[in-house]
Formats: sequence, structure tokens, C-alpha cells
Amino acid sequence: MIKQLTIIGVGLIGGSLARALREAGAVGEVVGTGRHVAHLQQAQKLGVIDRYTTDLAAAVQGADMVLLAVPVGAMEVVLRTIAPQLPAEAVLTDAGSTKGSVIEAVRRAFGELPANFVPGHPIAGTENSGVEASFADLYRDRRVILTPTEACSADAVTRVREMWQAAGAEVTEMDAEHHDRVLAATSHLPHLLAFALVDTLAKMDDKQEIFAYAAGGFRDFTRIASSDPKMWRDICMHNEPALLAMLDCFEADLKRLREAIAHDDGDYLLEVFSHAKAARDRFCDNE
Repeated sequence: MIKQLTIIGVGLIGGSLARALREAGAVGEVVGTGRHVAHLQQAQKLGVIDRYTTDLAAAVQGADMVLLAVPVGAMEVVLRTIAPQLPAEAVLTDAGSTKGSVIEAVRRAFGELPANFVPGHPIAGTENSGVEASFADLYRDRRVILTPTEACSADAVTRVREMWQAAGAEVTEMDAEHHDRVLAATSHLPHLLAFALVDTLAKMDDKQEIFAYAAGGFRDFTRIASSDPKMWRDICMHNEPALLAMLDCFEADLKRLREAIAHDDGDYLLEVFSHAKAARDRFCDNE
């Protein structure tokens, strides 16, 4: 049982965790904090949190678990604010999509990596944002990756693991650098491509007709372009090395596809499409 869970940034991610833990009977009081009173009031009205404050330092007082669910670009400012008031026994964790940058933000804010800090990343979400979009089953049978640092205490890792398991998630661990490479390929690059494609089409002279005839494939591929632009800007900027490496790789393959089309190389196109279909089918079969 978590006696007091403080959620900094009560949106889809933090709100869904609160709902799941309530359903599981795994949390006592949930305290919400953030910049916007109206959002916090809505979270309280929906029963996601019990009380709220816009004073970040006051919000963590009395907490035994603190979740940072703010954009990765805002992490360091938040951490510097709560560091002096964070209870010694409280476990601090986050839900950021990049782990190397968050770990360094914690190091700068605290002057070291605290033993009670456990970096984490739930691999779950939707294109919708805000506490209104939160729901208790968001993490059911989804993965949460923990990337413990060399300073992490075993007890803190266990407490974070058990929290996410109580929410229905499958919890795994990996090195932070490896996490950032994997997520650059499987999440950050796809979002970047979806945003870029929609932006390219939206700037064309005949965009009205293009979007009018958009079918299911276009909608499926670009659904994630409805995600929070500020959040994804921060993610791209804070995972620069890994994302640039993936962009270079994809750009080279895209150039090769262009050459195949220009030279009527149907055999190469068929080879790529067949290989991609087989890989995608195997992935779906294993979900």
C-alpha cells in the first residue's frame, strides 16, 4: 500500500496510474500538483486525486511515492523545486520517454543520484492527453521499463516495480542508454515521421482534396500525429543522439526505395515489402 502518492502532472499517464491503483486498493491518498488550477480541479472532480496544490514543494511533503509525469524538458525545473522538501523515505520515479536526460536532470538537481530515485517509462498511452483521457486499464498487460542507476537501492526498485504491477503492467529493466536507443526506433522515430508527413501534406496547395480522400491506412499511420506537440518536441530534443542515428538509418533506406522506384526495380520493392510484412505479422502474432 502506498500511503500518499504525489503525482506531478496529472494528465493521461499520471491520472491513469492513480485510477488503476485505486481500483487495486494499492493507494491511500493521491495528491495532485501542477501549474493549472483548472486541470487539478477537474482531476479532483473526476475522483482521480483527493486533493491538490500548485505548490510543488508542499505537494511532496508526506509522500512515500512521487511520480514525475511532466514533459522531459520540464523535469529539471520541477526537480530543483521539490528536492529540498522531498521526504528522505519517499521514492521518486518518473514516466519520461527518455531516460538519459532525466537521470542527468536528477543528478544536477540533487547534486548526486539519490538512492530512492528509480527512472521509469510506461510503454502505454494514446494520442489523447489530459486527465479527462485517463482510464484505469491503460497499463493492463502493457510494459513498463525501469532503468535503475548504480545508486538505486534495491528496496526503491522493488517498491516502484510493485506499484506498476498493481496497475496491471509487466515490468522489465534495462540500461538507460539501451532504453533510449530502443525507444528512438520504436516510438520517437514513428512519431516524428507521422508529424512530418501530415505537416508536408497540410502545406500542399490541394491539401483539402488530399485529406478529403484520406482512407483508413492514412488515418492509422498518422493517428499519433494528434499527440501533444510540446511533449514530442521535448522528447526529440532530449534523445538527440539515438534519434539522429535512427533518422540516418531510415533516410538511407528511404533513399534506396526512391532509387528503386526511379529505376523500375520492382524486385527490390517486392523484397522490402515482403520482408516488412513478414516482420510486422510476426510482431502482431506475439502481441
